[in-house]
Amino acid sequence: MSSAPIRLGQVGLMILLAGQLLLQLDFSIINVGLAAISASLHAGETELELFVAAYGVAFAVCLAMGARLGDNFGRRRMFGLAVVMFCLASLLCGVATSAAFLIVARTLQGIAAALMVPQVLATIHVTLTGRDHARAVALYGATGGIAFIIGQVLGGFLISANIAGSGWRSIFLINLPICVLMLFSMWRHVPETRGQGRVPVDWSGMIVLALLTLSVLLPTALGPSLHWNYLCLLGFAPILPLAALLWRIERAKEARGAFPILPPSLTRISSMRFGGLIAIIFFTCWSGFMFVFALTLQAGAGLTPLQSGNALIALGGSYFLSAVFVTRRLAGMRREAMLVTGCLIQMTGLTLLIVTLEMVWPRPDVINLIPSTILIGFGQALIVNCFYRLGLADVPHEHAGAGSAMLATMQQVSLGLGPAILGAVFAQVLQYKSFYLMAGVTAIAVELGLMAILLLATLLRLARQRALPEEAAEIDETLVVAPE
Repeated sequence: MSSAPIRLGQVGLMILLAGQLLLQLDFSIINVGLAAISASLHAGETELELFVAAYGVAFAVCLAMGARLGDNFGRRRMFGLAVVMFCLASLLCGVATSAAFLIVARTLQGIAAALMVPQVLATIHVTLTGRDHARAVALYGATGGIAFIIGQVLGGFLISANIAGSGWRSIFLINLPICVLMLFSMWRHVPETRGQGRVPVDWSGMIVLALLTLSVLLPTALGPSLHWNYLCLLGFAPILPLAALLWRIERAKEARGAFPILPPSLTRISSMRFGGLIAIIFFTCWSGFMFVFALTLQAGAGLTPLQSGNALIALGGSYFLSAVFVTRRLAGMRREAMLVTGCLIQMTGLTLLIVTLEMVWPRPDVINLIPSTILIGFGQALIVNCFYRLGLADVPHEHAGAGSAMLATMQQVSLGLGPAILGAVFAQVLQYKSFYLMAGVTAIAVELGLMAILLLATLLRLARQRALPEEAAEIDETLVVAPE
């Protein structure tokens, strides 16, 4: 039985949110250290793509496993295990002596993150009710914007400060005391909870999903450096067979009442397919943009890590303000209309960013990047706010949990693949033109094209939705879903 009657206190909530914040910090903080890592470990664009992608892909593939293990063996226990793993993985990142070493360590960090994240929200859900629950969920949702701002500024400061000669290694080593503090305090302040009954982990689905993701990631990342030779192109060959195998495995599990990580029946629901489209396009663009923009500013324009991090404060700040305040005022707007608005604002910001870079290159700075990055962050927050609600709009209430988990997995896979996909565009242009401005602008232009596809798909969906009865259009407002 679950220990739901036990309440989570303020200190316990802060510990859980600190874990969530730490994981999101580590996803964004590495961007400001890419140039320093490249110089120290003699890593090219391909290795840098893999540094960033390894964390996101491992996180995505193991996310469902983390949730199941927490339900089965205790959420506090798995949270503690994840903290230990994350601490050790951060230490390995901090002492890495080669690109391959750092990629493996980042993969371990991603696995630890996947074990930790599900325990945070699940513990909040089963130990808090009413106003306390709503407040905790709001704080959970706000950590993304906070983590983005802190990650950029803190990462840039730590690298520039070069404490004890640690350089870029400090962005990983700073995790150690935080993890130790969390580990020693959690046993007293975080209650133990678990699910009702054992739910088996979908190991076969998880393994095939990992292989499928790698069959997209590795050839894409290696393509520019291998000049897209036949061996590289051959790496894409397993994609279709693995996709078919994954579908067959998941359909068989669902048919016998098991719990697949990607339930095939949900793909027959229109809103879930649309949510998947948002995940694939937007979150791929988001993480890919952060990767190529950091390289453009540091390796191309010569900005220091601190200057590069500060250049994105306006983006993080506008994202946070839009997510916390503006989306509430627009709560009555139809979700498709809000998504269209978010796409248009972000695309305007991206266009303005291209124009700005062309005008001020090679001396972009914090001030002249503010107008474009404010628009980008503002639009991103509106899009993220719509993601789960649009994706789950037609999902029956009893399947909302499975739908949320499926969308979260697709979201994290896309975040992991983004640096490889837009990074490959960046590296390909750089390889032939040796001009960072052109490489960065081309990658941003590709992102603009992808966002235009999402905008067009949303307009078509909005046109169809307006022909439906008003009751059908309001389904998404009644669903209780995981926060973004």
